[in-house]
Amino acid sequence: MIQDLAIFWPALVAGVLVAATHVPLGIRVLERGIVFLDLAVAQMAGLGVILGDWLGFEHHGMAVQVSALVAALAGALLLSWTERRWPEVQEAIIGVIFIAAANAAILLLAANPNGAEHLKDLLVGQVLWVRPAELPLVALVSAAILAAWCWLRARWFYVLFACAVTVSVQLVGIYLVFATLIVPALATRHVARARVPIGYGLATLGYAAGLALSAVSDLPAGPLIVCTLSALGILFFLTFRPRIPT
Repeated sequence: MIQDLAIFWPALVAGVLVAATHVPLGIRVLERGIVFLDLAVAQMAGLGVILGDWLGFEHHGMAVQVSALVAALAGALLLSWTERRWPEVQEAIIGVIFIAAANAAILLLAANPNGAEHLKDLLVGQVLWVRPAELPLVALVSAAILAAWCWLRARWFYVLFACAVTVSVQLVGIYLVFATLIVPALATRHVARARVPIGYGLATLGYAAGLALSAVSDLPAGPLIVCTLSALGILFFLTFRPRIPT
């Protein structure tokens, strides 16, 4: 039991830190109607990780982190520019960037004998392998992003989004990043007050329940958290949706 707690508490803290930035950003993404922005920018960050690995950088070294951040910022700045030029087709452009980045990553991994495993880790994540030593820096970066979000909001939305995704995608994987961003925002869509705190609570409960199920079932934690969080989000949305007069 103690050994399980030693494995699961860093994963839960990592999930809470990811939710700290992604819940308010997700609400903004939903308001702007650019739901798949997260997938596109996360995939760009993932492409940066794979490119850094392909260039021979240490897998968890600073060079790979910089490579991921530069790739995510490049994608975010490009999308910021296209939103000003062609706002009517922004969602389609986001889709094109996502699929192009995803297939560029596959091409870079094609010659790597461990390519399939790297791709799986990037998508599903290895949340149970989060090291406690990583968490203080992640907490510091998350706090800085939240502070900047409170002050800058719309003007730096894409840049702050890229920074948040770069940190989270290497902690929990692309699928969990997307779920943490969109599910609480969608579930609380009709909540008038305390929307962000409720979103935080929902995300935390989803991570905790998914990790608990992983502990008792021995199934992968990442997919279980995504499914648990999605189920909780759907339940909350259906329970608290506005009643239509009959």
